[in-house]
Amino acid sequence: MVNLRNGESQDSLLRRFRKKVIKSGVLSTIRNKRWFISKSEQRRMAKKKAIRRIKRKSFEDTE
Repeated sequence: MVNLRNGESQDSLLRRFRKKVIKSGVLSTIRNKRWFISKSEQRRMAKKKAIRRIKRKSFEDTE
């Protein structure tokens, strides 16, 4: 819930609301649950994500 502060414009209120929604992870959860994904596919995707994260971290460490 986002309340309008004194003297706050509707644009900044909307910006705060969007940040709060993104931070809570609601949209990503909805996108993930939009289609059924089997357990094996979820594991495969998580493994790929972990590999990308490790590669990215090792690339950042070398710079």
